[in-house]
Amino acid sequence: MLNTQRMTDHFLKLVRIDSLSKKEKAVALVLQKELEALGAKVEFDEAGQAVGGEIGNLIARLPGTDPSRRPLLLSAHMDTVVPGEGIKPIVDGKKIRSDGTTILGGDDKSGISIIVEVLRTIREKKLPHGEIEIAFTICEEFGLLGAKHLDFGRLKSRDGLVLDCDNVNILFTKSPSSDRLEFKVHGLEAHAGVCPERGLSAVQIAADAISQMKLGRIDPETTANIGIIQGGSATNIVPNYVYVKAETRSHDEEKLTAQNGHMQECFRKAAEKFWVDLDGKRITGRVEEKIWRDYDRMNVPENAPIVQAVMRAAQTLSYKVRTHATGGGCDANVFNKKGITVANLGTGMHDIHTVKEWLAIDEMNQAAEIVLETIQQCK
Repeated sequence: MLNTQRMTDHFLKLVRIDSLSKKEKAVALVLQKELEALGAKVEFDEAGQAVGGEIGNLIARLPGTDPSRRPLLLSAHMDTVVPGEGIKPIVDGKKIRSDGTTILGGDDKSGISIIVEVLRTIREKKLPHGEIEIAFTICEEFGLLGAKHLDFGRLKSRDGLVLDCDNVNILFTKSPSSDRLEFKVHGLEAHAGVCPERGLSAVQIAADAISQMKLGRIDPETTANIGIIQGGSATNIVPNYVYVKAETRSHDEEKLTAQNGHMQECFRKAAEKFWVDLDGKRITGRVEEKIWRDYDRMNVPENAPIVQAVMRAAQTLSYKVRTHATGGGCDANVFNKKGITVANLGTGMHDIHTVKEWLAIDEMNQAAEIVLETIQQCK
């Protein structure tokens, strides 16, 4: 029932509209007109003001034709990563790819085009459905900021789908909690050639700490990464300050807490290890620490109505879809924390966040068919 060519053309149109995080207004206004033409009521919340962006999250409602069915939320994000300006998509057979100078923007405009095509098909074919709510979010790539500032009081749905991952044969129902860690390492500056013994290298302290850490894949449920290191001002000055930013993720809260503690302890021990005596006073390294929650884990049960609806839809269409856990996070983490049971379905995007990014048209079509049938299964 879907019009694959129309969906493909829509995707090609969207990716040509620049929409880096906090700069989603142009694409949002295009989507507003398209959704209103389908009979949806469209509004924007105040998330844009909260994050310093051009526009808020787009929230739309398509009235239901069957009042016995519960509302259903469909969501994707409007922003893209860099390099994402001046995208020139190339259709290569059954693939759409970037020209190699930018990302493609399949993350997540493939999800948006799937949702729009599903809504168009529902209207054209006069298919029965409950109220459908749409949330096209901003600033997902900046730490799920749009979803975190979404006005959830405007949503009725208790179930939904986010379309924001790669494999169309996987419904992601579990993803980890993630914490951000910040360490400010303080040493003591001195001339590196004249009197280095009067200095205390913050770089050396940080290096010692990191060398003692368990990083990468800690266990099947837990990961940790040092992502940013900044410090020093010149090669002839013993550096007195280093800034380190890291993240930890785990499906298990106790393991996440333990990994955070391990990394903190590594910095504390390293700071104590390095010292210098000056004028009868011992000076040691010093570390300031800050840890905060980025997002909470998603753990959608197998018997959740939305999971069962997707599985019935896939079976009806003879597609093989399985539930799985991921190590990444998306807007679905925030929706679930706010009480909306949401799973994440793939759209056929590949090599995302790289200039080699591409989209499989057949896979995007499969995802759209599953979403359309899922709506029919939600009764």
